[in-house]
Amino acid sequence: MRRILVGMLFVTGCLTAQNSLAQGAQSPARTAGPGLTGSWLVTVDFFGTPLQIPLELTQQGNKLIGSIGGDKLEGTVESRSVHFVSDDGQGSKTDFTATMDLNGTMSGTIVSVDAADGKSDTHKFTAKRVAERVTSAPKMHEFTPTVFYRQFSPNNAPVLTVSPGDTIHTTTVDAGGKDEKGVSRVLGGNPETGPFYVEGAAPGDTLVVHIVKLQLNRDWAGSDDGIVDRGVNSDLAVKIKDNRNSVRWHLDTTRGVATPEKPGEHMARYSIPLRPMLGCVATSPSFAQAPPGTGDSGGFGGNMDFNEIVDGATIYLPVRVPGAMLYFGDGHAAQGDGELNGNALETSMDVTISVDVIAKKRIGGPRVESATHIMAMGLEGSIDEAFREATSSMAQWLMDDYKLTPSEVAQVLGTSSEYRVSEVADRNAGVVIKISKERLAGLGAGK
Repeated sequence: MRRILVGMLFVTGCLTAQNSLAQGAQSPARTAGPGLTGSWLVTVDFFGTPLQIPLELTQQGNKLIGSIGGDKLEGTVESRSVHFVSDDGQGSKTDFTATMDLNGTMSGTIVSVDAADGKSDTHKFTAKRVAERVTSAPKMHEFTPTVFYRQFSPNNAPVLTVSPGDTIHTTTVDAGGKDEKGVSRVLGGNPETGPFYVEGAAPGDTLVVHIVKLQLNRDWAGSDDGIVDRGVNSDLAVKIKDNRNSVRWHLDTTRGVATPEKPGEHMARYSIPLRPMLGCVATSPSFAQAPPGTGDSGGFGGNMDFNEIVDGATIYLPVRVPGAMLYFGDGHAAQGDGELNGNALETSMDVTISVDVIAKKRIGGPRVESATHIMAMGLEGSIDEAFREATSSMAQWLMDDYKLTPSEVAQVLGTSSEYRVSEVADRNAGVVIKISKERLAGLGAGK
């Protein structure tokens, strides 16, 4: 459990007293089973920082079984007294003792003992049932943003509250902060539209973001003529050292192509197909993590710059704070693999997305699905690390959803993997592993 308490800083999020989320959604319990049976959120006072841990309980008479933060637990309940012990499977155990008040809230103490050094920590905690998903007819939200954020922060006030199944139509500014009229609305650095609070989304869930339509809303985009450091050796670095030019592209939506507005002598007939994409899609990291800037990426998604986040794609992101707090932006008219120039064809965009929540579905990082492939992303400090993270994430996906054994996973990966270098321009490199759905069709248990 010590692992959970520390790891929660970056894995499952924490509950805070921020007024913005306190005004979010307060609704009945998700699971209203007998006694304590159901889904709960444990809020731990970790040396003054409140952390939130998903708790699943099943009550059988006066006995309790379940899990907390993925660790198994066993315990008892007598009248309003609750006691259970969790085990992380590595020798560290955590003891929970609590009482129930008349409103159904648990309050008590946690004592965690680390198997490595025998030291213990004691913390206060409370636990409340998770708000249930309210079933309602899907709605279409027309949203005009008036503020754009430059951090993926849970502390920002939600701009709109939506329900699973709802659709949002809105706009984004470009990476430099300009809107569809070329008017600067915010300082540059990938300013985001959002955050959107999704009712019923809780830590331990997965947020589903379906790209319904990405539509260019102006006829130009900006880029440049440099190549990022990861993409050059010493010889090429010398040759392009004076490349410091901004490049403006004309976006011809009638012909579906982009061309340089002032092409060099060899580029007069050069054009590329328009393929609008979102560089950034993110849920908020935990409150305990310092909010990352919108140029960063990680397990929460963020500035992934993956050029297959296009019309029809579905993105799966872990939920680490109540409401998920969804951000998106950084529209590109087109981008080659890796975003080698440091900027793609940066532009503003009209965006239509729909959202859903998969309850109690825990994933470690971003996943993408298209009509033809499932894709797992690795976002790490080097391409090697990102490659390993992507491969491990896909292996877990195959084990969880397709019920493959480790041996079967290795056989599938070894014969069907496709890899893409998605991002090299920012702090984290991105590598994506793809597997064709046609290859997976014969595996039996599917999604």
